Amino acid sequence: MAKKSPEYVDGFVLAVPKKKLEAYREMATKAAPIFLELGALSVRECVADDVKKGKVTSFPQSVLLKPSEVVVFSWITYKSRAHRDQVNKKMMKDPRMADMMEGKDMPFDMHRMFYGGFTTMVSASK
Repeated sequence: MAKKSPEYVDGFVLAVPKKKLEAYREMATKAAPIFLELGALSVRECVADDVKKGKVTSFPQSVLLKPSEVVVFSWITYKSRAHRDQVNKKMMKDPRMADMMEGKDMPFDMHRMFYGGFTTMVSASK
């Protein structure tokens, strides 16, 4: 029997300086369990290893990637958009997240990050 997949996904694309990739990994490693504790179903943080600059558009172009940076693609899954909104509301009030997000030592430029929420249309897994 097919397992019901998450219905809502928040996706993120950002540029991380290669020299700050470990700091980003540490931040994401701290944040992921908090998202799960607050209700998210899963968290994924992925580092690009096969993305090329396109002729019209691409992941590198989308974040104005510099030679000293790497693209990170992340997503968090939820039961629904309403569930995502509930989790995000809790997250915004959580002091652990505030401490991470307020630091001037952010390992990436938040102005070059983009994100959005998506309803799952097709899902398959083994």
